[in-house]
Amino acid sequence: MIMMNFPTLDDADVNGKTVLLRVDINSPIDPSTGEIMDDKRMRECAPTIRELSSRGAKVVILAHQGRPGDEDFTTLEKHARRLREVAGLDIKYVDDVFGSTALSAIRALKPGEVLLLENVRFCAEETLKGSPEEMAKTLLVRRLSSVADIFVNDAFGAAHRDQPSLVGFGAVLPTYAGRLMERELKGLGRALNPERPCIYVLGGGKAKDSMAMIENILGRGIADRILTGGLLSHAFLVAKGISIGDVNMKILADKGFDREVERARKLLSQHGDRIVTPVDLVINRDGTPAEIGVEELPTQYQIQDVGSRTVRQYSEMIMGAKTVVANGPLGVFEKKGYERGTRGVLEAMAKSRAFTVIGGGHMVAAAEEFGLADKMGHVSTGGGACISFLSGEKLPVVEMLTKVRP
Repeated sequence: MIMMNFPTLDDADVNGKTVLLRVDINSPIDPSTGEIMDDKRMRECAPTIRELSSRGAKVVILAHQGRPGDEDFTTLEKHARRLREVAGLDIKYVDDVFGSTALSAIRALKPGEVLLLENVRFCAEETLKGSPEEMAKTLLVRRLSSVADIFVNDAFGAAHRDQPSLVGFGAVLPTYAGRLMERELKGLGRALNPERPCIYVLGGGKAKDSMAMIENILGRGIADRILTGGLLSHAFLVAKGISIGDVNMKILADKGFDREVERARKLLSQHGDRIVTPVDLVINRDGTPAEIGVEELPTQYQIQDVGSRTVRQYSEMIMGAKTVVANGPLGVFEKKGYERGTRGVLEAMAKSRAFTVIGGGHMVAAAEEFGLADKMGHVSTGGGACISFLSGEKLPVVEMLTKVRP
């Protein structure tokens, strides 16, 4: 079982110190206006920024936006404006990362002041990958660490990456987890060290990610049951020898799930009693939702949700659990008439006494849309990092944090 020990802000004396704070405020950008469309990630890291400022730190924020060549690859000037509103602080901004302008601005900071540097991905070195020791040799890390006392990593959303600004400072500066990072690691850590019974509800459309997660949590005895939905459940139905119809097989192939059917067969042979598939489904019959039992398959119509009997069955299992983790919607929840499976599972989680975790962008979006996100024990902001963590992969930032000595 995973037991993580890592230094947090509770262990840090930041008063009067220059603190480099790495956050993940990578946000959706409207390509026609360049405006930030969603400031959720800024709201998530704001508590760490406010705490450091209130404790007398000179806060220097490092962040990225987009990738070179993409439409959302832009400066952080508008992020600074939005961050000022979200954090309620007078956050300064400089269009430089580690040049003389940035270093002068850092040296001029007074205790409690906050400075946002330019997009770190404007630096060619940020495309490098490697160990903390290797990344510490980059000019970016060497120059910024020369004017800093402490490094705080609060970028859980990028924790699966091993670039200079994410891991390099851990080799040369006292390093701590920010409050968001701490909350994520403790919340997801509970999902991998669960009270029992432990139920995982998995759906969505990412084939390899889902199968890797199932292999990890069943192979290590973490979950007692996996409740499947979405395209993932269709792959397991096929693996059980059930024909789901040509139109649905084509969708599986388009999403890469046809290549995962053999993997599903192997999982069923090893853990068949612990993998639960739907007993009924909702098809899109010429634009109208219609329920059919699994025994009525194959169908010429697209399957777009799990049915009401499945929702009741899954809800009963959830209500009897002590830990429930959900990643990936059970149907096309964005379309009216095909949201009931996802909503039903989330409502059961909200009512249960279990410790509940939801992760993955679509499942979090569904919980927020249905007004249920604030009723969960832990809502992960991580997306890819969350999936990698639950799949048992080593996350470079987490590895760095658990090895550093403050």
